Amino acid sequence: MSCAARAAVRSLWRLRAGTLRPLTAYDGRRIGVRFYSSGMTLDNVNRAAVDRIIRVDHAGEYGANRIYAGQMAVLGRTSVGPVIQKMWDQEKDHLKKFNELMVAFRVRPTILMPFWNVVGFALGAGTALLGKEGAMACTVAVEESIAHHYNNQIRTLMEKDPEKYEELLQVIRKFRDEELEHHDIGLEHDAQLVSIAQASCLKAASTEISG
Repeated sequence: MSCAARAAVRSLWRLRAGTLRPLTAYDGRRIGVRFYSSGMTLDNVNRAAVDRIIRVDHAGEYGANRIYAGQMAVLGRTSVGPVIQKMWDQEKDHLKKFNELMVAFRVRPTILMPFWNVVGFALGAGTALLGKEGAMACTVAVEESIAHHYNNQIRTLMEKDPEKYEELLQVIRKFRDEELEHHDIGLEHDAQLVSIAQASCLKAASTEISG
């Protein structure tokens, strides 16, 4: 979580400098994907690689859910509430899918789940207390980091065996595209207007969170 907090701080300053731009040409249509069996079984996959990907992504999506929960607790009844709720609903779908994959591939969740539960909510609520701009700046920072992470996983699986890992690749690509959509929504809702004073407050808060 401390990495996410530091990423948020770095991107807040980049937002102020005007260096962040939309990452996708999302045109408003919902991204769909058809899942099907690609032959992935417990016996024919690289268990270490798949375990690591599923465990990390499950933890990340759980943390993202807690961040949006924190933002909704503060901003849920404001004009930006429906926007945050829509993004949160997609994150719930992401988490549900990784819960299913955790069971299917017998992957144990990270022991840091209680930490993500508390600190994710605190990061979401804390940035939301800075106003709509603070919440959206947090969204931009976190989603950019997650999308980069998903892209690295896609490259790894493509190098191993794209046909064998086709179903997992479809999941990651779909979720990557939706994270990029969230990133751009944040920019569209004034994330770049967060003030330097607010960025300083977030930096101080993230220092406390990371210990």
